[in-house]
Amino acid sequence: MMDYIQEEQATLVEILQGFVPKKEEKRAAIENLLILATGSSANACLAAKYAMEKLAQITVTIEEPYHFNHYGHLSKEIETVLAVSQSGKSASTIDAVAQLSKQDIYTIGLSSDPESPLAQKVNESIDLGTGIETVGFVTKGYVATVLQLYLIGVSIGYSKGILSDDQVSTIKSQLGEMIEAIPQVIDKTIDFFEKNASIFKLANRFVAVGYGPNWGTAKEFETKFTETLRVPSQGFELEAYMHGPYLEANHEHVLFFIEAPSLNQSRSQLLHDYIASYVGKAYTITTATAKNSDTLGLDVACEETFSSLLLVIPFQILSYLGAAAKGIDLSKRIFDDFDQVLKSKI
Repeated sequence: MMDYIQEEQATLVEILQGFVPKKEEKRAAIENLLILATGSSANACLAAKYAMEKLAQITVTIEEPYHFNHYGHLSKEIETVLAVSQSGKSASTIDAVAQLSKQDIYTIGLSSDPESPLAQKVNESIDLGTGIETVGFVTKGYVATVLQLYLIGVSIGYSKGILSDDQVSTIKSQLGEMIEAIPQVIDKTIDFFEKNASIFKLANRFVAVGYGPNWGTAKEFETKFTETLRVPSQGFELEAYMHGPYLEANHEHVLFFIEAPSLNQSRSQLLHDYIASYVGKAYTITTATAKNSDTLGLDVACEETFSSLLLVIPFQILSYLGAAAKGIDLSKRIFDDFDQVLKSKI
């Protein structure tokens, strides 16, 4: 798992350098995009949704494919569907695309395997650019998905004439500078964990609160911590946490507040200051510089739009190191027959 995290910078550099937008008719026609994804892929889509809508001036709707296939209704406004599955083998996503192919809907697939079952079902297949990630707790594939979604947004915006060549160049430069900072993000996170290892070892309930694109980061925290530390872990959107879930807060809880420059940052900080005395520990993970020992400051100049690309990396590392602190051997597979019995993967 850590090996894949260490590979993230090189992978993202390659993806970004290989991106050359072209004027594409199919991209220019997109106004309302439906994304089908589940698990970490869905979290990545939520993390990238704000950037895609801003860059391309489109409306993005994200649906769980199984629910959509069995209970959903395809709006007449939707002209394009993007199916996201890192493995390309998610049965629910493939089934949903198969049903949509019977209608006059243009389908795009994003996966790490150009020969995957999903790639065979869509009108257009995009290679995630990571190769097959053999560890079940996806990390490199997650950040690659977020970046690829940003670039799809850029591609749509460029095809529509919303983004100029100079603007595309500026965006690529911004993303490049962020990607260049990944090694320092990794080092800072490892140092932060080492100073707080006892908290992770003993805690039995973790909660993360994020806003804007980092609602997606909070949901990926939920997925990763649940998969690896195997204790109750939940990610909330800032305002949603303030409408009920805060009532369960107690001294056995460890909270993470995920922050990037935003009008909502002061509200997050106000909640942090209020709830800190009611929980065991309240940490802040921020793109800014750390102001105290309970803050992991990445110290990276980064606008909120793209902040989710970097802010997820600390949680990937903390999930791995936290599991080790609890004595959990992540190399030992559990529930080996799950996909076969439940038919969740093809």
